[in-house]
Amino acid sequence: MIFCQTGAAQAHELPAWVPEDARNYLAHTEGGEAIRKLAREAGCHASTVLRQVRRIETLRDDPLVDGALRSLGKFQARMSQQSTKELDRMREPLSDEITPDAASLASEARRILRRLCESGSVLAVAAEMDKAVVVRDTGDGGSTRTAVVDAPIAQAMALKGWIACDAPGRISRYRITAAGRTALSKLLAEQESKLRGFAEAQAGFDTSHQAEEAMAAAAADPQARRRHVMPESPLILLARRRDTKGDPFLPDDLVRAGERLREDFELAQMGARVAQNWDRFLTGDVESRAAGTAARGPDAARERLIAALRDLGPGLGDVVLQCCCYLEGLETTEKRMGWAARSGKVVLRIALQRLRRHHDENQRPGGGLIG
Repeated sequence: MIFCQTGAAQAHELPAWVPEDARNYLAHTEGGEAIRKLAREAGCHASTVLRQVRRIETLRDDPLVDGALRSLGKFQARMSQQSTKELDRMREPLSDEITPDAASLASEARRILRRLCESGSVLAVAAEMDKAVVVRDTGDGGSTRTAVVDAPIAQAMALKGWIACDAPGRISRYRITAAGRTALSKLLAEQESKLRGFAEAQAGFDTSHQAEEAMAAAAADPQARRRHVMPESPLILLARRRDTKGDPFLPDDLVRAGERLREDFELAQMGARVAQNWDRFLTGDVESRAAGTAARGPDAARERLIAALRDLGPGLGDVVLQCCCYLEGLETTEKRMGWAARSGKVVLRIALQRLRRHHDENQRPGGGLIG
C-alpha cells in the first residue's frame, strides 16, 4: 500500500501545518512504522521519537486534539486504500473535506486567537457540535459571544498547542497559550508583510494611488504592529471602567457597535482594495457603484464601512477609525487629534452612540445591515 511505503512519504501527504510529533505519532500508530525507522528518517535518536509519540498519546483525552488526530488518521486511511492514479485524482477534494489547509488555518487563527487574547475570553466546544464559539465574560455575571469557528480549525489549533483546556467535559473551555500568543504575533507580522508588499506592487503599476501608499506606510509602522498584537482593544479596556453611578462606561451595545465596525474593516481588507486608506472617506469623494449592482463579501463590507465613517464625519469618524479599527490607544489618538488629555474616552463614547444609531437606522427588517 502507498500509505506504508515510508514514514517520510506518509508524512508528505499530511497538511503542512501538522506538527512533526503528530506526524510521527500517526506514522507509528496508523501507518505501523517502527520507531527506529522514523528516527533514522528524521535524523534523531529513537528515544526522541518515542517521547513524541507518548506525548501525543497523553493528549488524546483532549476532545479537540483527539478529533484532529482521528480526522488526520481517517484522511490517511482513505488515501491508503486508493491506487496511485485514483489518489492523484481525489487528493485535493479529500484534503478539503477532512482537514483545513495551511492558508485557511492561518486566516482563521488570526481572527480567533486575537479574540482569545481579550480578558475573560474562552473558546467553548460542545461534544458532537461542528462549531466552536469564543465567549467573553462581561464582568457582571453575563457573557457575550464574540466569534464562531468551524471545529476542524479549532482542532488544528489545539493540536498545534495554540489553545489548551484544563478540564475537558461536556462543554470544554479552551484558553490561548503562550505558544498561541507567539503564533498570533507571527501570523500578524506575516499578514502585514503581505499587505505592504501588495501596496508596493500596486504603486509600481499606478503611482497615482497615493491613498494606497498611505495605507502601506501605516502597515509598515512598528507602532501599528504593536497595536494589532495588544492583548485587549481600547473598547474592552473602557468597558471595564465604571462611571460615577457605578455603571459600565461603555455598555455592551456600544462595544458591539465598535466590534461590528472592526469586523467590516477586517473583511474589507480581504478584497482587491486591501491597501486602502480609510481616512480619506471621512472628507473625500468616493467612486459610486453602478446602479442596480449589489455589493457582496469584502465589497459590501467596504461600502458599509464607508457609509458609517461618512455618517460620523471628521472627529467622530476619526476616533472610531483609530480606536476600533486600528486599535490605537486613546492617549495616542488624543495627541494625534490635538485633544485635551482624558477627553478621548468621552468623544469615543459619543462616536459609538452615533455609530449604534447608524447601524439601527440601516438595519434590514429581518436582521443584518443594508448593503
